Amino acid sequence: MSDVVLRRAGAADAGAAADVWLRSFRAALPTVVRPRSDDDVRNHFRDVVVPLRETWVAEAADAGIVGVMVLREGELSQLYLDPDWRGRGIGDRFVALAKERAPGGLTLWTFQVNKPAHRFYERHGFTAVEFTDGSGNEEREPDVRYVWRPQA
Repeated sequence: MSDVVLRRAGAADAGAAADVWLRSFRAALPTVVRPRSDDDVRNHFRDVVVPLRETWVAEAADAGIVGVMVLREGELSQLYLDPDWRGRGIGDRFVALAKERAPGGLTLWTFQVNKPAHRFYERHGFTAVEFTDGSGNEEREPDVRYVWRPQA
């Protein structure tokens, strides 16, 4: 495996970060209907996510951007890895970074159908605290809110 560096995303990373998101979403959530086109996702990363959110990327020396994580006010709002790069510890590193950046605690949402994500977050100390019917997200997909609080 090549060396992978976690770093803040810059404007030039927006397209590659969006492409990781798209590949990951397709692979991990094939039954979830996306309300936005690929171009809409790319534009959102370029115009909103990278410039206005705390966006981090995982960059591999020989493969470019292979992961993206977005933090916003104690919420881990995005964590997506290129499917070929799952299982290599990058997600673990992203979660450790998120906990470091939000030492008071984190919250996140994931879809109920994404059982691998549930196992991943639970392994990192997150607890499911709310299940919804999906009426509050644009995909209209049942989801679950997880919370991590540091040990006292």
